[in-house]
Amino acid sequence: MSKAERPGRARAGKQAGAPAADGTSEDVAGRAGNRAGEGGGGVEGVEGRAGHGPARLAVRKTYKLYIGGAFPRSESGRSYAVASSRGDFLANASKASRKDARDAVTAARKAFGGWSGATAYNRGQILYRVAEMLEGRRAQFVAELAETGTKKAGEVVDAAVDRLVWYAGWSDKIAAVAGSTNPVAGPYFNISSPEPTGVVAVVAPDEPLLGLVSVIAPVIVTGNTCVVIASERAPLPSITLAEVLATSDLPGGVVNILTGSVAEIAPWLAAHMDVNALDLTGVADEGLAVTCEEAAAENLKRVFRPAATDWSADPGTRRLTAFLETKTVWHPTGV
Repeated sequence: MSKAERPGRARAGKQAGAPAADGTSEDVAGRAGNRAGEGGGGVEGVEGRAGHGPARLAVRKTYKLYIGGAFPRSESGRSYAVASSRGDFLANASKASRKDARDAVTAARKAFGGWSGATAYNRGQILYRVAEMLEGRRAQFVAELAETGTKKAGEVVDAAVDRLVWYAGWSDKIAAVAGSTNPVAGPYFNISSPEPTGVVAVVAPDEPLLGLVSVIAPVIVTGNTCVVIASERAPLPSITLAEVLATSDLPGGVVNILTGSVAEIAPWLAAHMDVNALDLTGVADEGLAVTCEEAAAENLKRVFRPAATDWSADPGTRRLTAFLETKTVWHPTGV
């Protein structure tokens, strides 16, 4: 496949002129051809090389954040260049600021009541819909993962779809596994039932799709909302996933995705008093992890900091129960 045909450079999977989630449109074929001239600073496009028209400048897109179901620019106006595994320019990604992180937490808190109050069955159906939408854009995800150097990108995308379906199936079953009816010495029913923790700040791993799905799905299927810091090295699949979420049935604010510097954003989320839990899966720096844990202690956040994870392995229920709180109810018998 030639460079002009490679879909990863041009956000593959979108039809020419088709609207993106943020209302923009792209000519995929034109952008793919324009990438060919970027490496050496050239501006020759497909039409220019073929001799059928004037040369075109490459259209370099800056991808936005995903907050509250919308795609705002960073309030700081900052962005950074995203490169492929070969060092080729792919796109610009917004560099989120402290203010963006606060806005994302506000959106997640606003969405929590409605999402946690939805039935477990309904949450599972929505997650299943996300899996359907992701599979419908399989070619685009494969192309983007290939640009990050991911081997067997097609298998990784299929595994991400399967992981979403797997977690969707747990939505109305985890309460039976994590809850219990407890024997007590008295004329009472004693029932323990799991409930969502609240707003969870998640640092996504550098596995840009399967890892990303594996940290988001268990958080939201159990009724939590989240603010996710995407992989700093390879953020484009996370932005494409945001477009999938925006066009699925998931309410705005349930998932909020920030791109930028983990070292800059994570401590602010860890210290935010309206964040209830923290997932440090993607924090590789030991010092940064300790800093976040210390900040999280201020309001007794639940902190989840797992060891190295094999994302292709059976995930089990550990992540499903990591951000659940147990409520125990006493009720007199015979009433």
